[in-house]
Amino acid sequence: MHHASIRTADIHQAIAFYESLGFTVKERFTTGYTLACWMTGLGGRIELIQIPEPKPAPDAFNDEHYVGYYHLSFDLTNLTPNLSGWLEEIEQKIATKRDSSQLQPLKILLEPEQQMIGDCVYEVAFIADTDGLPLEFIRVLEPKS
Repeated sequence: MHHASIRTADIHQAIAFYESLGFTVKERFTTGYTLACWMTGLGGRIELIQIPEPKPAPDAFNDEHYVGYYHLSFDLTNLTPNLSGWLEEIEQKIATKRDSSQLQPLKILLEPEQQMIGDCVYEVAFIADTDGLPLEFIRVLEPKS
């Protein structure tokens, strides 16, 4: 996959948020009518596109009847020993950026918990980005034998 594209109400807030997660801006450009950028990090690439006159996004995480793209998922198995500690670091990074960028506190949708998927145990957590997009963070705890 080349990238996942995210429409945002405020590209500057979104950039500050994703930088807190470990992404860096690689290219800034316009899509003809608005600001955009590519960012890389956590093993992937995202595209942010600022939307003039944005409308609120549907609540994909809590609306059990929502149909469509649900979330982006990032495998942190090789990046952190546990999701709780990683989320605390992210909360601190966002707190230090809040004064300059008007970022909101980190919104945790699902605290880290263990889930059995197939015959593998994972640690899973969800947070929301600046526009409410659910982001999943996952770690392999017990790989398949």
